[in-house]
Amino acid sequence: MSQAGGYHHGDLRAACLRAARELLEEDGSAALSLRAVARRAGVSATAPYRHYADRDALVSAVAAEGYRELAQHLAAAHPAPSTPDDLAAVAVVYVQFALEHRALFRAMFAEPCDPASEERVAATAVISEYVQSIIRDAFPGAEDAAALATTVWALVHGLAFLHLDGKLDTSTPEAVAAQVRASVYALFAASPALSQAVTAPVGR
Repeated sequence: MSQAGGYHHGDLRAACLRAARELLEEDGSAALSLRAVARRAGVSATAPYRHYADRDALVSAVAAEGYRELAQHLAAAHPAPSTPDDLAAVAVVYVQFALEHRALFRAMFAEPCDPASEERVAATAVISEYVQSIIRDAFPGAEDAAALATTVWALVHGLAFLHLDGKLDTSTPEAVAAQVRASVYALFAASPALSQAVTAPVGR
């Protein structure tokens, strides 16, 4: 059995996610609803409910895909960052991902999601663990690694949204990369403790 939109029996969940991603990219989150997804996927209005209890559950599934894709991009940039240069390179990739997937990134971080979504929680944990690993490797002398991980993520995440919202120059990829690198290096320059933590022996 097949219907409009390329839907085939047994692939309903994938068809709904694909339709949701298309709607996000075309019209933003305001256009995203289970009914709209059903129309785009070419299925009945009630079909998406077989997998998604409500819009929040659908957004959570979309966000989980985004988190997994972001994690793959970060790991490809550098699997184990351990220097300020490595961290700057990863930060650039993070911001570039946001700019290349604007609607998806906003859905990942600015849309209400289902807090009980195991898929979303697991995908988010991958990103969190990656950030934690950066801190462990790049700042072995840090006294509070968890707080520092939050600080670094907040800086990079804030840069992503400042670029998304047009508050920083996005005229060229080079301009974005330069701004992000400068911000990361400024963090080190402003905090001697961070610079010391980079070179301090593990366990000190």
